[in-house]
Amino acid sequence: MVRKKNLLAVGIACFITVFSMCRKAQPFNDTGYDSRLSGGQATVFDASSKAFTHMIAGLVGTDLNAHERGDVAFEQTFVSAPAPVFGGLGPVFNNVSCISCHHNDGKGTPTAGTVTSSLLLRITNGLTDEHGGPAGVDGYGGQVQDVALFGIQPEAHWDIVYAEVPVTYPDGSTASLRKPTYNMQNAYKAISGGYFISPRLAPPVFGLGLLENIPEGTIASFADEADKDGDGIRGHVNYVYNPQTKQTEIGRFGLKANTPTIMVQVATAYQQDMGVTSMVRPQEASWGQAQCAGISGDNYDLPDSTLRAVAFYVKTLAVPARRDVEDAEVKRGEALFTQINCSGCHRTTVQTGMDVNVPALSNQRIHPYTDLLVHDMGDGLADGYTDFLANGREWRTTPLWGIGLFEKTNGTPYYLHDGRARSIEEAILWHGGEATNTKNKFMQLNKTDRNAVIRFLRSL
Repeated sequence: MVRKKNLLAVGIACFITVFSMCRKAQPFNDTGYDSRLSGGQATVFDASSKAFTHMIAGLVGTDLNAHERGDVAFEQTFVSAPAPVFGGLGPVFNNVSCISCHHNDGKGTPTAGTVTSSLLLRITNGLTDEHGGPAGVDGYGGQVQDVALFGIQPEAHWDIVYAEVPVTYPDGSTASLRKPTYNMQNAYKAISGGYFISPRLAPPVFGLGLLENIPEGTIASFADEADKDGDGIRGHVNYVYNPQTKQTEIGRFGLKANTPTIMVQVATAYQQDMGVTSMVRPQEASWGQAQCAGISGDNYDLPDSTLRAVAFYVKTLAVPARRDVEDAEVKRGEALFTQINCSGCHRTTVQTGMDVNVPALSNQRIHPYTDLLVHDMGDGLADGYTDFLANGREWRTTPLWGIGLFEKTNGTPYYLHDGRARSIEEAILWHGGEATNTKNKFMQLNKTDRNAVIRFLRSL
């Protein structure tokens, strides 16, 4: 009898334990929360030039091996075929490796015609293709490749001319913005009809696994196309075609949110930037052009295992921790950031969804400072290039985590989609369209408060 009572007590205790484990989630308790954890468990404490290069904690076994294999491939230089490994470069391309554009897994350098350049030009005739995306230009496809294998002519070269545009604050302070003009030269083939070009600077690749794990419903809930709250900020989701699933899906990656997944982003970069084909992008970027004469196209260049390893490597890169979070000026800047409604687009806090395979990406409270929507940024930043549902004035809200480390990771910091901004202040002053009210409020702050906002941003 005593034994039965003990068993009954144990059974009740187990029932209570299991029941409590199945309770609905309770509100997060902010007490003791560490505001430095930009990526939740996927945060790394490193403020050096290698801050963007660390894997998330907890990877073991095959996951650790996949990350390390992806790391090697990310830094590998591709060569022309035939080659025993890492062959298939070209015939026309923009660069020879992932790391050549994404310096230290961060932003690139906006130069033209140099081996260190991370800037490329997308090109379209202004029409749409069969999937609703931007149609390419005859003889050029969707991207201008400015480098080629020996004996082959690149599609074109271009140069950048900058003009200084003065800006005066209400308090009399001044600044200067750098306005670029892009000129295509030495085109291998004349372009018939009108076309639009869109300069794109390689963005950082850390934290993408967390962004991919934000639920679709969360992103959609940020949209306010009718501006119901009257703050001037609208924003909408960019729905795009996924060549892997053959479905229309929510766009998350790319400077116009034109890519749905990390896998597609990686495969497209290999195809367009390096001329390396894969199971996701099996056709040469220059297919049908004179440069592809003699290329069969029967086999793709990149092994499936390498593509998956690089995608996993990018997915599992950690986010650098915030710094100086208790500094008085930083705190004041953070309050002003919210007060002038920078957070209307650069969402401070987001919760990721479930990822049963990578716990550090699952159910994380993160601070990416983006809503992953596309917004009208005004005439100053317009490129006239429509990318699925993102029109020629719209760009995806750039995640701000890590922005204060660009100078260390890249040597010289560059901001915005084409790197025109040489400072965070310049980047703010380029904002227009839906961000006009916020930009004007920033300009109306006194210099001390403006510096506080910038100091806060440098802490991210």
